Amino acid sequence: MSIKTIYKTGCLVIFGLIITSFNYSNPLKGTWEYCGDVFNGKVEGAPTEYTLQRKYASKNYESFLLEKGEKPQKYEAGDYNLNADTCIETQTFSAQESKLVGVSIHYLYSIRNDTLTLSGTLPNGNAVKEYWKKVKG
Repeated sequence: MSIKTIYKTGCLVIFGLIITSFNYSNPLKGTWEYCGDVFNGKVEGAPTEYTLQRKYASKNYESFLLEKGEKPQKYEAGDYNLNADTCIETQTFSAQESKLVGVSIHYLYSIRNDTLTLSGTLPNGNAVKEYWKKVKG
């Protein structure tokens, strides 16, 4: 192989890596509204007196409680990392006392249409499957 061929091949590989790095789209990025969950096999709906929203940025999230006529109240925040079908969340803030601050929880996640599903086992052994509907991109 000539130096010219190696150079062209190297340039194509680098160009391909640059292009694919810009094409990565974070599927969680945006605002999601809580729709309910299954907690230890028991189906629980979303609250009716207020709405829970979670805003995912590129590496962290913030969760808010929304009541009609009131300012949004931040009740939780944290960092997350996606790896294939796994979302690892680490809570960094809780408005209430929480044993989960600083604890990483592994969830299997999937997105179908506009619904995010997070399934996992909490550190205390409780199984949870949460449903969130996308409200903003």
